[in-house]
Amino acid sequence: MISRLRWWQIDDLLPLEVDLFGPERWTAAMFWNELANGQRYVVATRGDEIVGYAGLALAPPDDAWINNIAVSRAHHRQGIGQQLLDHLLAAAREAGARQILLEVAADNGPAQRLYDRNGFEIIGVRRGYYQTTKTDALVMRLTLPDRLSYAKVEFSTEGRAGQP
Repeated sequence: MISRLRWWQIDDLLPLEVDLFGPERWTAAMFWNELANGQRYVVATRGDEIVGYAGLALAPPDDAWINNIAVSRAHHRQGIGQQLLDHLLAAAREAGARQILLEVAADNGPAQRLYDRNGFEIIGVRRGYYQTTKTDALVMRLTLPDRLSYAKVEFSTEGRAGQP
């Protein structure tokens, strides 16, 4: 189940953060700050266990940034990352974002493939972005269609059945 991250769940997701990100992990204070500043975070749960989480920061008027998506190793390849991403994309669209940006570790092939499957494109590289490990980050962007730009459909009476 995907639901909004609540402050009392922060301590429960920290072991996941440590396991997945090691020295690059976020602290409880960083998550508290995100929630206090109105950023949108969701958690994926199985029973009472948090098996993943994701966060989105809105940068009005047009941008949204995916801050993180994490899924426990035991729950990889079960579609949870896609579900979390779907929630973030929906929140960004609802807020009127025209583009969604993110940074992903250059050595994180599975995450890059997830983003690529969802239409994100690499637009840049941040060398040594992850300071502790000096790993590069790829900057990726998804451009959303303007809410008012629908396919133009032209109607005509020519060629109707029974007419020349």
